[in-house]
Order: sequence, then structure tokens, then C-alpha cells
Amino acid sequence: MTELQTSAVLFDMDGTLIDSTATVDVVWGDFAAQAGFDRDEVLARVHGVPARATLRHFLGEDADVEPWFRRIEEWENERFDADVEIPGAVAAVHALPADRWAVVTSAVREAALRRMRRLGFPEVRTLIAAEDVEHGKPAPEPYRRGADALGYDVEDCVVFEDSDAGVRSALAAGATVVVVGTLATPATEGLLRVADFTRVGFAAGEHGVTITLG
Repeated sequence: MTELQTSAVLFDMDGTLIDSTATVDVVWGDFAAQAGFDRDEVLARVHGVPARATLRHFLGEDADVEPWFRRIEEWENERFDADVEIPGAVAAVHALPADRWAVVTSAVREAALRRMRRLGFPEVRTLIAAEDVEHGKPAPEPYRRGADALGYDVEDCVVFEDSDAGVRSALAAGATVVVVGTLATPATEGLLRVADFTRVGFAAGEHGVTITLG
């Protein structure tokens, strides 16, 4: 068993707290079909990356991506019936005081909040979403903003992440990273890892949060 002491916990959402693979694949598969791109290429790119960054990658850096972004946002708000929690995530997060955790996601804000509520997560008081940052993952800005919003130094925070872009973002920000799932890239070498949250415990005290990884 491993024990960590931290000021606060920052969670990615898709793939970390919520298994949204089916939803993401449907939304971006529709984009690929309607915009004329190869579905497999789009799906290989999209996970863990902000929507606008994905759109610019395929449509061009100088393209007006906002019409497509609004369409993606509408689709994400409508199509999340297939979402399920990563095992143990809801119960684990409920153990944390609201001022000791945040969600840092590449999803759009309203869709993220609706999906978290639907699955029974506690109220998300601190959320850094795609529209809140200029430079999304793998840049360090999202996790720095998440820590700042909670009032802590990012170097004193632990991040739970499942994507390469997210891991690199958190590491670049200076946080301690725990990988959720089976991701294996150069960025994950030597990092702590959990399969899901069934053997993760959070205990909040006066001076911070104790995390146990079973």
C-alpha cells in the first residue's frame, strides 16, 4: 500500500472518473463522417485533448472552428447515456471536502457538469473546462488553473489522469501524478498507477488529504 500526503486532488474526467469512451466515439465519429475525415484518425487524436485543438488539427490552424465547436458542444450535452463511472470513483470522491478537489477536463463545462451529476458525483464546485484555458492539455495551464482555483500550489497537489496529454500537462505543471488505467507512454514511466478507484482512499484532515493506494 502506498500513502500520499497532499493539499488537494485534481481529477481529469473522461477516462479517469467517467468511462465516456462510447460517448466520445459517437460524437467524434459523427464529426469525422460529416466533415469528411477518417474516423479512426479522429478517434486516435481526440481523447484527452480539448475540442478546439482537435478541430484545428483537422480543419487547419486558421480555420473558423467555432461552428463545429458549438455543434460538438450540443452533441456532448445530448449524448451521454452510455457514460458510466470508473469503478469506485463516485464513492471515492464523496470522501473529499468540496474545497479539496477539482475537475480539470478538456470537455466543455455544461456537458461535464451534467454528466457528473447524472452519475451521482458530489457537486463540482471547482471545474476547469475547455473554455476556461487558452492552452489546453498537454500544456500546464489547465492544472495550474485548477490548483489556483482551489487556493493551493500545484506542486502540492496530486493529479489523477488517464491520457498521455493529461499526464504531460500535470507533470509540466509540477504536480504529482497517479495514472488511472493501462496507459503506457514515455510520460508515465515511473509514475504511480491504479486500475480504478476501488482500492483508492481519501481521508481529509485539518492540514490536507491523505491518499491511500491499495
